[in-house]
Amino acid sequence: MRITGTMFYYYFVCARKLWCFYNNIRLENESDRVLLGKLIDETAYGREHKHIMIDETVNLDFIKDWKVLHEVKKSKSIEEASIWQVKYYLYFLNQRGIQIEKGILDYPKLKKREEIFFQEGDSEKIEEIISGIERIVSQEKMPPLIDSKICKNCAYYEYCYV
Repeated sequence: MRITGTMFYYYFVCARKLWCFYNNIRLENESDRVLLGKLIDETAYGREHKHIMIDETVNLDFIKDWKVLHEVKKSKSIEEASIWQVKYYLYFLNQRGIQIEKGILDYPKLKKREEIFFQEGDSEKIEEIISGIERIVSQEKMPPLIDSKICKNCAYYEYCYV
């Protein structure tokens, strides 16, 4: 099974969203918030070579000199998911013999950035998360609603609640 960065991110956000995404129920293109995020991604860091696809699995926003991986985000609203997505990219590249010094979460709209380093114990945590993702997406039935405050801004809100 190919675990994408989006799947890794959704694991932290909502098991139901992850399950839907994996099962090709994709509503992101109809969300104004997602479109705004894509616009920010497209317009920020215009001089960089962006969207580097590795092994048809992960799509990296950009890498500086093959030493620093950058992930561009619209906001810090679900920062833990963003941090682990970057750590997953570092892990994924390391598994393929590509050593990256660090990751950077870029928030161009906020004019902020955060450095992310791979730390001791992260490999084990990532492997646990990968197992969790595989367990969620292999379920026959969609996971239950999480009924969180983030649901109101989710691209899947109407699918889940209406």
